Amino acid sequence: MATVASGGTIPIKLHSTHRPKPLSPFLGRKLNLNPSSRTSIATLHPKTLAVVASSGVEFFDAVHNLFLGVGVGLPCTVMECGDIIYRSTLPKPSGLTLTVPGAALALGTLSYLWATPGVAPGFFDMFFLAFVERLFRPTFKKDDFVLGKKLGEGAFGVVYRASLTKKPSSKVPYQKEGDLVLKKATEYGAVEIWMNERVRRACSNSCADFVHGFLENSSKKGAEYWLIWRYEGEATLYDLMQSKEFPYNVERMIVKEVQDLPRGLERENTIIQTIMRQLLFALDGLHSTGIVHRDIKPQNIIFSEGSRTFKIIDLGAAADLRVGINYIPKEFLLDPRYAAPEQYIMSTQTPSAPSAPVATALSPVLWQMNLPDRFDIYSTGLIFLQMAFSGLRSDSALIQFNRQLKRCDYDLNAWRKSVEPRASSDLRKGFELLDLDGGIGWELLTSMVRYKAGQRISAKGALANPYFDREGLLVLSLMQNLRLQLFRATQQDYGEAAEWIIQLMAKSGTEKEGGFTEAQLQELTERREPKKKASPQRNALASVLRLQRKIMKTLNESVDELNRRRKSLWWSRWIPREE
Repeated sequence: MATVASGGTIPIKLHSTHRPKPLSPFLGRKLNLNPSSRTSIATLHPKTLAVVASSGVEFFDAVHNLFLGVGVGLPCTVMECGDIIYRSTLPKPSGLTLTVPGAALALGTLSYLWATPGVAPGFFDMFFLAFVERLFRPTFKKDDFVLGKKLGEGAFGVVYRASLTKKPSSKVPYQKEGDLVLKKATEYGAVEIWMNERVRRACSNSCADFVHGFLENSSKKGAEYWLIWRYEGEATLYDLMQSKEFPYNVERMIVKEVQDLPRGLERENTIIQTIMRQLLFALDGLHSTGIVHRDIKPQNIIFSEGSRTFKIIDLGAAADLRVGINYIPKEFLLDPRYAAPEQYIMSTQTPSAPSAPVATALSPVLWQMNLPDRFDIYSTGLIFLQMAFSGLRSDSALIQFNRQLKRCDYDLNAWRKSVEPRASSDLRKGFELLDLDGGIGWELLTSMVRYKAGQRISAKGALANPYFDREGLLVLSLMQNLRLQLFRATQQDYGEAAEWIIQLMAKSGTEKEGGFTEAQLQELTERREPKKKASPQRNALASVLRLQRKIMKTLNESVDELNRRRKSLWWSRWIPREE
């Protein structure tokens, strides 16, 4: 006999004349004992067997009752519980249900996994690409090479031009005929091998063409690290800048012919723009994979004769912040002539790197909190400055400039006001070059050379600057064009957003509460409306850029104030603080 309950569940009584056999507690299925288990039970003493059987039945009954209690509360299950069967009358869900919170969570997860320096690419590189590369890695020793001309010597090693002692084997990759560059690393050899292998897998066009690195053990000299690159040229940007023909000597190397054009600021600006674009492309490749160079300077930028582009060399001081290689919180490696004021790429309160998988998973958080790539941007800005101002290309002149800039609180506009009235012809020429096209060159320079790392522009943001709207001397590849379009699409115009934020902050009341004073609002109102007069387009563009600078400066000051208030909260001790 069966009756239907009002709640939609049908309890059915099954009358039986005997007690049902003990069932498994796992959803009413009978126990399946393997033959070996039965044999072992049969060999037990009868009394022992009785005790075990009694305890087992009680245990199974207890677990069975537990599952019964849980099963009754689940509307979408079918349970056999003794002599009662509970069946749900609710329809079973079909297919995958997509909800708005679920889609937002999935989108946020994907964004985090691909955020700089890249969690998903990091795991793919760590567990797949690096493993496959080891399988096909060639083996070398020092006797396989004949050392030639000494190309240079630095703090981390000696560099030679070299060639193989015997004809390369076609079965071994990277062994192609032609000259090589061989470096004996005196320090950080293992680190430099790691960095060059990472760059070769992730962004091979950013740095010199790396072949392999190996450890040579000698009874006399001990262990020595040797690194091998394909020979691409000897000229560094430093060598080219020391010539009186700069930047026209670079033009001849890039276009491979003498240009029959009149010399002047426009032509020089095009050459410098081409160099800066190539350098920023190379930096963006390093930063996108989580590597900060920390020693960007003209001596570490080489001209590749094959690709006719500038590439970055000498990764001995670089830090791989995706996995924490060559990064110690309270230590720094830098050249004081080109180093940023903060000296450290991340806060000294940042803990030492954990294991590689954990460090990779947490890397986007630390990257966004510290913006370590802005350290290299400052150094690149100084190189831009040296290319524009010929009088700053010597070491002594650069050191003197750094002292002047420090006295001006690292404000390039203040430095310009202090030196422009009594400027030499070289300085005046540099200012005129950067003021072309409404001063977009000077705007780019001031966005790179700033005191606080958070206020500096990124490599992607710099490439999206109007300064690089012209194509330059060398035609861009398809991938470079696509990257530029992506950078320009993702670098939003902050004008409307800034005005919206200004209105919200103004409504918040006093400066103490995060708003603006009346004087500041009046100044913003005056700056928002440029004076109307008959002027060329470049003057209008300059006015817009000055407005943008003022708004962004005000917003940055407000964010700094909010950060200072945030540090007073109880959870601030978990956040690395700036020195």
